[in-house]
Amino acid sequence: MKLCSIASGSSGNCIFAASETTSLMIDTGISGKRIEEGLNFIGHTTKDVDGILVTHEHSDHISGLGVVSRKYGIPIYTTKGTKEAILNTKNVGKIPEDLFVEIEPDVDFTIGDITVSPVAISHDAAQPTAYILRQPGKSMAVMTDLGRYDNYIVEKLQHLDVLLLEANHDVHMLQVGTYPYYLKQRILGDKGHLSNELSGQLLSEVLHDNFKTVILGHLSKENNYEKLAYETVRLEVDMADNPYKASDFPIQVAKRDSVSQIVEI
Repeated sequence: MKLCSIASGSSGNCIFAASETTSLMIDTGISGKRIEEGLNFIGHTTKDVDGILVTHEHSDHISGLGVVSRKYGIPIYTTKGTKEAILNTKNVGKIPEDLFVEIEPDVDFTIGDITVSPVAISHDAAQPTAYILRQPGKSMAVMTDLGRYDNYIVEKLQHLDVLLLEANHDVHMLQVGTYPYYLKQRILGDKGHLSNELSGQLLSEVLHDNFKTVILGHLSKENNYEKLAYETVRLEVDMADNPYKASDFPIQVAKRDSVSQIVEI
């Protein structure tokens, strides 16, 4: 299995995951042209994608969904609440309802040879989900757009090989920045986004001896930067009450506007 961020950040998100026979995208929050260029860069094409997993209906996750799904007839997997929200979002255009496949949190399903586990998350959207992808002896997860985590999330993320994890903002940068008060409160709230500190703390709770790689994603353009996210998460892991150190495994930061390094397991 392999995982690659085509784009990840507050301005647009698209993650590619594949086995030897099955190709998936998690969100399509950038233009169809950028998606195609990103996939071509890593030796794939949009027409070969077997399914699109949608986390939620915010524009930075679905802006390219209508174009891509209509052009190639790619099935769209998402919850009922998210489906209804997408169908009421005018700027994605009309998407044929028969392309949607309704899923439920905590109910596994398969696409090709990949088992997908939807995970309910706390975010200010209709019915948002994160996703864990599995094959025998292998697992990876994409966990972004959650304002908080709890024991349910920690339990779901046990024994992973690879985790793409949100590190959205630095709390101090956000607090002193130019965002209006209501937006700062939204981001900091339980249905907002994970800070760098919370990202490191969550990561510390799911590490294990065979953990391979973490990719930090969904960084805010205005309230974070790569080195700060990287160093803050490293510090949280090093300070955590567990036997692991940040130097024990690779930490990547997904690029906002370009394709990131492919992780293979």
